[in-house]
Amino acid sequence: MIPLEEIRRARERLGDDVLRTPLVRFDERIWLKLENLQPIGSFKLRGALSAVRAASRDELVHGVVTASAGNMAQGVAWAAREAGVRARVVAPENAPRAKLDKVEALGGEVILVPHEVWWQTMVDRRYEGVDGLFVHPVEDEAVMAGNGTIGLELVEELASFDAVVVPWGGGGLTTGIASAVKALRPGVRVVTAEPETAAPLAAAFAAGGPVEIDYRASFVDGAGGRALLPTMWERSRGLVDEAVAVPLDDVAEAMRLLASRARVVAEGAGALALAVARGREDRVVCIVSGGNVDAAVLARVLAGETP
Repeated sequence: MIPLEEIRRARERLGDDVLRTPLVRFDERIWLKLENLQPIGSFKLRGALSAVRAASRDELVHGVVTASAGNMAQGVAWAAREAGVRARVVAPENAPRAKLDKVEALGGEVILVPHEVWWQTMVDRRYEGVDGLFVHPVEDEAVMAGNGTIGLELVEELASFDAVVVPWGGGGLTTGIASAVKALRPGVRVVTAEPETAAPLAAAFAAGGPVEIDYRASFVDGAGGRALLPTMWERSRGLVDEAVAVPLDDVAEAMRLLASRARVVAEGAGALALAVARGREDRVVCIVSGGNVDAAVLARVLAGETP
């Protein structure tokens, strides 16, 4: 767990520069935590600002570097611009163009690499030939503490709930939220959601440890992955109560429901939690993690397709 005092310190660092996002009721037992309403369209601003603001000026002298498919890249670019330093982002070649355009609009430099090189950059916490403070999109304690501020808000705003469903990409969001919620409401269950085509955590829970999966890229580009980072598997075992792999048709349907019933635009990762919550009977908070979806993809989903 990330210590509760670290999460509270992260909230002090963030101040009023991230939105205390609305917690809205979807139906009689489901609530939506709308992180898609953050200035960059996702929760990633919390962790990125927390990490950059926790660094010293000496650590920032060569700027900041991260590895991201889009949302964390935007968060780091935003935080670097605010700090007046350079931001460089190592991104996989299949990253959504809409997200990369936003990174560049924020002043970030994008370095496109094959997926394997991008993954290795996260494992190594560096990219050869690029200097700067590496802000890990998942494993940095300051990033996870920033994510944990979502958990503080949930506990403060909702008197009672049974479970929180969190989209799992690398585990940093889940670890942060679970650390805060488990410290303050130990009885709340933490459930993760991944697309079934890229669900290494669900596979690991089923097998009792990390296993190879049949990874397939999908329109749910902000969650899931080819494998688990070893440190995040160790963290998740003590924090996650249940890991669910979600069919892509269910994700698309959840996106449509968010748009039609809640008037919420969510990317695939942002709709994962609702897809899981609809099959449950307890009182559930869904983390709508982001809304950065390509217009063409959204149009197909709203037309009834699964891209």
